[in-house]
Amino acid sequence: MEVGSPLRIQVVSDGRAGIENQALGLAEAIQRLTPAEITIKRIRWRPLFDRLPVALKTPAMLDPTSDAPFPAPGEAWPDLWIATGRATLPLSLAARRLSGGQTFVVQTQDPRLNAARFDMVVAPAHDDLEGDNVFAITGSPHRVTTERIAEAVPAFADQIDPLPHPRVAVLIGGRSKAFDLSEGHAVEMADEIAEAVRAIGGSLMLTYSRRTPDAARAAMTERLKALPGLIWDGTGPNPLFAWLAAADHILVTEDSANMATEAASTGKPVHILPMVPLKPPGKFAALHADLEERGATRPFDGVLESWTYEPLTETDRAARAVLEAMGARG
Repeated sequence: MEVGSPLRIQVVSDGRAGIENQALGLAEAIQRLTPAEITIKRIRWRPLFDRLPVALKTPAMLDPTSDAPFPAPGEAWPDLWIATGRATLPLSLAARRLSGGQTFVVQTQDPRLNAARFDMVVAPAHDDLEGDNVFAITGSPHRVTTERIAEAVPAFADQIDPLPHPRVAVLIGGRSKAFDLSEGHAVEMADEIAEAVRAIGGSLMLTYSRRTPDAARAAMTERLKALPGLIWDGTGPNPLFAWLAAADHILVTEDSANMATEAASTGKPVHILPMVPLKPPGKFAALHADLEERGATRPFDGVLESWTYEPLTETDRAARAVLEAMGARG
């Protein structure tokens, strides 16, 4: 990096929003601290090679629709490479090697590889990852800040403004290795949400995850569509940031570390909705205990009470740590 020039940051992911936003959120937090230019690269592997071990993958195995992850001959390497997700691991390792030390390589999430193979790993504290170059944070990096979500409101103002307060944002996840959302459980959850919203005379702003099973989605929509409010059908621009800004309460299913930490960064009451466990909650229990201890979240008990707390700023804390580590390396 030349003295006085902006920091060149390359964000790398498989393009899924929940994955990309971790790396991009960290990059944007760094950009708030120092002049920087951010480039986004989205990659995917050809299906034949996708499940190969990290050590056997080469860039030649990438799908032709992928962005070129490395600079062309004669082009400069980025100063900072921030990547998230299993798909990026072979490329992060190669970038560190091929750049000859020009690029500082940061991986978010637990890479399930020796952390020393990266310059820095920003990992969720509930993963219990250890190492001299591991920086642990509550939850995952993300893009939610008070300013960013406020900027999203005008585009959805005509939908949001007529909604009565208190406004309740509901973020529904779905099936994962640890949790499920059966149709029966979705019906029970929807009835509890509806009763709570009616009790306060409020309105609903609901969004589903791509992991939400179709039967659960249909059951919840049927039970909740009569309430004043909005249920996003997945078409058009994503209203999530605007809804977080407009909400007086936020309800989040317990299966997503991303959604929980994003919600806890707003400073608004976050109520955690239980899911159907498929195995002991493990790291999710640790995360939710951490968020409860910080005063950000409480288990949803059918009552939409209010409270205050200091919003989480873990992504900003990680950004400062990355810049300090880069400075220490020189």
